[in-house]
Amino acid sequence: MKKTYEQAERIFEKLTFKATKILGNSITFLFALALVLFWWINDIFSNNTRHDNIGDFIFGTTFLSLFIIQKSFNRFSALINLKINELINSHETANNEVLNDTEKTEKEITKMANEYVQEQTHEQEDAINQELEHEEELIQELERKLVK
Repeated sequence: MKKTYEQAERIFEKLTFKATKILGNSITFLFALALVLFWWINDIFSNNTRHDNIGDFIFGTTFLSLFIIQKSFNRFSALINLKINELINSHETANNEVLNDTEKTEKEITKMANEYVQEQTHEQEDAINQELEHEEELIQELERKLVK
């Protein structure tokens, strides 16, 4: 059952990735624009009320907005990924598993995020321990100076 779920999840991830690319494509927008214009022109010559025409205009505009927003999101997402990849490549100790994060499933990304949180917690604990050790050394040095 778990294997079937993971396979379905992976297929869904691929489907959403492809749908995102298609909906954000300029040619898809032009096709949608042509479809909406055809629909509006046919509505003008039919016996619709003004209320129906206004509703159709709002619906068509909203439909076209989907493609514009998706195109903007794809561009923004690509720029963010590019900058992150640049930062990862510039840092010697960085984990290169993050480079192709668009090909990972949501579950894999969540797992990696949890690993980074745990790693950061350990690094913070180590930094605190080092600071405490340094303070203890300073206290011992001060005690030695006071004894002399």
